[in-house]
Amino acid sequence: LNMQTPQHVSSLETDLTKSCGTSRVLVGVTGSVAALKLPLLVSQLLQLPGVDVRVVTTEHAKHFYDPADVSVKIYSDKDEWELWTHRTDPVLHIELRRWADLLVIAPLDANTLGKIANGICDNLLTCVVRAWDTSRPLLFCPAMNTAMWQHPITAQQVSRLTEFGYVDVPCISKKLVCGDEGKGAMAEVSTIVSVVNQYLQKPDETFSKTCS
Repeated sequence: LNMQTPQHVSSLETDLTKSCGTSRVLVGVTGSVAALKLPLLVSQLLQLPGVDVRVVTTEHAKHFYDPADVSVKIYSDKDEWELWTHRTDPVLHIELRRWADLLVIAPLDANTLGKIANGICDNLLTCVVRAWDTSRPLLFCPAMNTAMWQHPITAQQVSRLTEFGYVDVPCISKKLVCGDEGKGAMAEVSTIVSVVNQYLQKPDETFSKTCS
């Protein structure tokens, strides 16, 4: 019986080591054009005092940013399945849930919005959401084409997420990348960072720090 810890498991444990005095922010990124703002969002979050950041990406989101521009570890579906080979191996979406004090999904595309509203968990990010500790803040930043935003199901699904206790960081009106003008653009990065900071500072949100 080989009792050695596989390399991928030990690297996960190293990367997700609990740090004292640090607020741990997990950024979820999905397949909207606004995913191109991920490097900027991560860099601005890291400027907040004592904040540690990790990213969970969907496969479609990868189309819009270069991982080399993101200065923190990015986890994807491949990591979930490579990590688990035996019963005693860690389950990545549970480890990430344990690690994070706050989850912010920016951008939240129409497809993933629909999945979360209906409890579907078919990738790493939606599994983290389904397993999320609802005593901790979950912020979501919708982003989609104006025509998709105006579909009647969108308001129902956003409302469903707020009923779950998640926090809507509302989309804004602007000229979209596709050329359409109207509501559906992700909130400005500075707005998202400000809302994250508010929730990290809340006196009633007492994050218990454990050192390991």
